[in-house]
Amino acid sequence: MSHDLGFHGDTMAEGLVVSTCLGGAFVGSLFSGSIADGVGRRRAFQLCALPLIIGSSMSATAKNLWGMLLGRLFVGTGMGIGPPVAALYVAEVSPAYVRGTYGSCSQLATCLGLMGALFIGFPAKQIEGWWRMCFWASVAPAALLTVFMEFSVESPHWLFKRGRGADAEAEFEKLLGGPYVKGAMAELSKSQRGDEADTVKLSELFYGHHRKVVFMGSSLFALQQLSGINAVFYFSSTVFKSAGVPSESANICVGIANLLGSLFALVSMDKLGRKALLIASFSGSGYDYSGNFS
Repeated sequence: MSHDLGFHGDTMAEGLVVSTCLGGAFVGSLFSGSIADGVGRRRAFQLCALPLIIGSSMSATAKNLWGMLLGRLFVGTGMGIGPPVAALYVAEVSPAYVRGTYGSCSQLATCLGLMGALFIGFPAKQIEGWWRMCFWASVAPAALLTVFMEFSVESPHWLFKRGRGADAEAEFEKLLGGPYVKGAMAELSKSQRGDEADTVKLSELFYGHHRKVVFMGSSLFALQQLSGINAVFYFSSTVFKSAGVPSESANICVGIANLLGSLFALVSMDKLGRKALLIASFSGSGYDYSGNFS
């Protein structure tokens, strides 16, 4: 890619190709909640797929660095909108006793996508211009998301909040079956009354009894990102090559390790609990980077 677009050897340009995508994700994440509440969870998924399709197509047809950066910005915007909506949607449509397992499916899908990208990219060294096919391939999942969400249920929580109780009951019937609709609606009505009583302004999240929860949640995500996981995935080939390790084999090992970790979380999330898994995973990361537990 760097040869074709004229920035080979320019480390700043290589970093921009990566960081522009992450910058777009930051912008998209700022609006994901408003979009999900405004148009519904299903339509929010379809809207997030639109910049993914546009951005991937622009990257695949880019003639220079600026075209690539613009495409990456669009892709990043879609990436920023999608994951928060996915987490919200899974939490709202899944029964409580399997909510953690269903939530882990999103991470499992991410791991499978990463491994798929590694395998699709293997011919890039042998076939000139193959990197463009990699970007075209990424259009397919976004297009499938747009189509399949048309046949998925809308979140009963969102429908109920919009005053569409009958539609919420119909969606619960599709999800849980007729005998469970009345109990689900009663629980939803109870939780909705609690939400209305506990409505807060954005500024109130940073002080009072909300501050601790916001701080803990934000810190977990920040520490996860600062651990260097993005560098591992985005620059793994360069890192392994500089260490004298065959990048193809090493990348596959990283992908398999990531997949196995997600599978373990999938089967143990609702048994061991969130806190135990967080402690174990962060401890493992600390041992991997420092060679001993800190």
